[in-house]
Amino acid sequence: MSTTNNTIGTGYEGNIREQISGYFLKVKSGDMGSLPAMIGLIVLAILFSIMSPVFLTSLNFANLFNQAAALIVMAMGLVFVLILAEIDLSAGVTAGVSAAMLVIGLNAELHWTLAIAIAVVSGVVIGYFIGIIVAKVGIPSFVVTLACFLAFQGLQLLIIGSGGLYRIESSEILAIQNSNLSIVQGWIFYLVSMLLLTYSGFAARRRRSRNGQPNRPITFLYVKIAVAGVLGLVLVAALNLERSSNKAFPIHGVPIVVPVVLALWVFCTFILDRTKFGRYVYALGGNPEAARRAGIQVNNVKIAVFTICSTLAAISGIISASRIGSVDASMGRTMVLSGIAAAVVGGVSLFGGKGRLSQAVIGGFVIAIIDNGLGLMGFNAGINLLITGGVLLLAASADAISRKRGNVVVR
Repeated sequence: MSTTNNTIGTGYEGNIREQISGYFLKVKSGDMGSLPAMIGLIVLAILFSIMSPVFLTSLNFANLFNQAAALIVMAMGLVFVLILAEIDLSAGVTAGVSAAMLVIGLNAELHWTLAIAIAVVSGVVIGYFIGIIVAKVGIPSFVVTLACFLAFQGLQLLIIGSGGLYRIESSEILAIQNSNLSIVQGWIFYLVSMLLLTYSGFAARRRRSRNGQPNRPITFLYVKIAVAGVLGLVLVAALNLERSSNKAFPIHGVPIVVPVVLALWVFCTFILDRTKFGRYVYALGGNPEAARRAGIQVNNVKIAVFTICSTLAAISGIISASRIGSVDASMGRTMVLSGIAAAVVGGVSLFGGKGRLSQAVIGGFVIAIIDNGLGLMGFNAGINLLITGGVLLLAASADAISRKRGNVVVR
């Protein structure tokens, strides 16, 4: 059974020079991963910082994280589906329906934790339903999720009411996107994150050695920890700067949504990279027939993947509702398109079998920076959509060209 996931069944051999040489050969063959998105992210940040004096201010820096949060969570859910070479066009309206269920729970005077649970369970039920139709009935996911995209808009109208709008009054829900950690809490968050990263890195090496698998040179782990440490240090220090122009109402600290998104990313990455289920997902996306012959329960994997996607879409809807402070009957209708764009721009393949959640994070920031930077420069939404569509087309073209070059190499 073959798979295109570069973290599964890949032996790490050779010294550092050979590892670096192998990486450049992989890039030369067309398998660039998230490299184009990283370059694009840096170029866009430099470009907008030159063209807009507001872009690199502490206030806009924090706002960028808030702006990207819901999109990144949506894109992470879509990565699971895209790895299977499937699609979920209903993820955006799933977020809207879940947000509607959230405000219904809050208006019924339920505790905010129970209201969140109802919203998340709504996503679970929707994803399970879609997975059953796709896996058991055999209808293509494009058709099923397109039908759900239309149907769930009607469900939103029934829940919210035509032209209706529900304001969120819960301070706990609003705090997700509108409040920050204290300066001390921010540094504690940084230290805990670094300790967990270091522990997981060494634990992974021990596990590979115990299973008789080769490891990369330990220098790679040291470099990874050092880069993450410096980057995290800069980010936390920047977010802890005072960003309010009114001294009577100070604003500083890491936005609460940052550790929320980071926790989701770490947990879902663990599922994809460190579990048997994750290996099954990549195997099924790389070669469905070989996966079936190897005894993988294909239908169960598909159902689980669509359930995960809709669950993360529901969480994305909660985050989005927290940012806006209200929920209306049209919420989430265009969010899925931006989510797919973020995943593909980040380097996730549309042809299945290849993709990582970190690519969704990078792609989410690329889309958010485009939206943020153009907004600061005063461009209207039409220009924003044109540029985002162009970036998506370039990313999809690069993916297709990379796949063709990979096929040529195989032959």
